[in-house]
Amino acid sequence: MIELTNIVKEYQGAGGAFRAVNDVTLTIQTGEVFGIIGYSGAGKSTLVRCINLLERPTSGTVRVDGRDVTALTGAELRRERQSIGIIFQHFNLFPSRTVAQNVAFPLAKLGLSREEIDARVTELLALVELSDKAAAYPEQLSGGQKQRVAIARALATRPSVLLCDEATSALDPTTTHSILSLLKQLNRDLGLTIVVITHQMNVVKEICDRVAVMERGRVIESGPVYDVFANPSHELTREFISSTSTLTRVNELVAEGSPVVALRPGEVLVRLNYQRRDVNEPIISSISRSFDIDVNIIFADVEVVADAPIGGTVAILSGTRDRVDAALAYLPQNENVRVEVIADAR
Repeated sequence: MIELTNIVKEYQGAGGAFRAVNDVTLTIQTGEVFGIIGYSGAGKSTLVRCINLLERPTSGTVRVDGRDVTALTGAELRRERQSIGIIFQHFNLFPSRTVAQNVAFPLAKLGLSREEIDARVTELLALVELSDKAAAYPEQLSGGQKQRVAIARALATRPSVLLCDEATSALDPTTTHSILSLLKQLNRDLGLTIVVITHQMNVVKEICDRVAVMERGRVIESGPVYDVFANPSHELTREFISSTSTLTRVNELVAEGSPVVALRPGEVLVRLNYQRRDVNEPIISSISRSFDIDVNIIFADVEVVADAPIGGTVAILSGTRDRVDAALAYLPQNENVRVEVIADAR
């Protein structure tokens, strides 16, 4: 659906040219939810605005559904943009217009009759579950309701692509979940291709099929969400994952000398991370039985990402030295789990 080829976007400043997007090539498949994640200033919002030419690339090509968007100007470009909806962090609603009037706005120049516009607005408000708010004004709505209005407006022209530029960053966790659930429903029911720009790892985990990680204008890592999160190859990706996982808390507890992770002689503190989808094997109970050791789980962080469990466990292994060593030697042979020794009370 979307092909970005060698996209470069430069801005001229007092210090010379600044390259916000630096030679990015990505392919986004029809009907998938694709995430682009990175810290502020990584270039992700600039990149997504290049897709509908709100920002025209300095060089490179953008193809949407096989058509070279970068070759279009004027009326042709305006028509093409009707197939690409976009929603933003701060909703961008017209405060002096009602909800219905906000949703109707993109339809004004399509040559539709008043009856056709009213019918489309009614359909869209029902889709985002705001039928009872048609006559309300944006100031009377919650943040989640405002974003639902923005989504309805973005869908007014029946686009095949929906761009979401930090669309949940201004929302609380519960409202974020409801908006992501709506986006998943739209992706499933309408076949929408959705591109999600975010710095929130939980957003990517909950909704995306594939993800690209950006840093300083470049894509440094990309792939299926589960593969990238289970086996990150770049330090920035590992940093993102660590920021949302309680498993990294163990390092702080060790540094603080917390009694939670205090070891008796011969004990070993380990962190086990799942790195494959098939985790049906009961690893903890298996090593406990096979090597006659005790495994004391301190805490765990396991969640479902792309319909498969991801995360891991922090535990203390106790037993005779030879049996604990044998268990530690066995664990790396299991391709489903990665083992890291955090502390060893030899």
